[in-house]
Amino acid sequence: MSELLAEIRKIPPVTRVICISLLGVSLPVMAGIVSGYKVIYSYSQTFERLQIWRLYTSFFLGSSGINFIFDMVMLYRTMDQLESGPYARRSADLAWQLFVACLGIVVTSIPVQSMVFFRPFLLCIAYVGSALAPPGAMTSIMGLIQLPIKYLPYIMLGMDLLLFGPGAVATSLPGAVVGHLWWWGVWGPEAGGAGGILQQWSGAPQWLREYMGEGNAPPPTARRADGSTGANAGAGVRVIPPRTQATGTSAGASGSTTTGYNWGRGGNRLGGT
Repeated sequence: MSELLAEIRKIPPVTRVICISLLGVSLPVMAGIVSGYKVIYSYSQTFERLQIWRLYTSFFLGSSGINFIFDMVMLYRTMDQLESGPYARRSADLAWQLFVACLGIVVTSIPVQSMVFFRPFLLCIAYVGSALAPPGAMTSIMGLIQLPIKYLPYIMLGMDLLLFGPGAVATSLPGAVVGHLWWWGVWGPEAGGAGGILQQWSGAPQWLREYMGEGNAPPPTARRADGSTGANAGAGVRVIPPRTQATGTSAGASGSTTTGYNWGRGGNRLGGT
């Protein structure tokens, strides 16, 4: 057990928290210990009944079955490459920017009335990771076809469209929008990645830096001449899993609908035990 804990501690802190959150929220729901209805986002339940935890748990309810493993691997690799590359020794900044990005996903998802934000969250960090990847980095679709990693977000959206239709794309698209704004505003593609118009406001608050032991953290790293942003930035090959089969669900409390997620074994009705 001590060896396992030692290996877990080697994972960068933000990546570790994100992956543990995915396991901690998704596994109890898949096992039937917790009802999926208790962890999804609902405006009335969140703000009128003050069940604020839904703003957190709704980002970490992943797919069920084998797709959960693919989602977990992709989430871990993308987060680790960001935190070990462009955000090396700047975990506090990454945590702060992720927090702001999550707020952006909630707001931009209002028109489609999403109740689960894991897919747009995954697409958001995949967009930033692919944009900051060094030239020539490749990605793999289900281990079969390799394509330039810069096309990763569009591949994910394309697979949603081909497999599950426009509704699945609508729930994922806010992640791409927020991911683009994040990359454009903080890293500044028009400046070659040296810094965007929001860079001066992108740093974490001092209390968060001190809490994470980064009181003197350096500013965002400018791209090198080869286009990369730090050691191991975006390196490697990623596997894109198929998305869980879309299922329509409803929440009596809010009347909202969502697609693209299974709720426990055998597609149980949302809110069932």
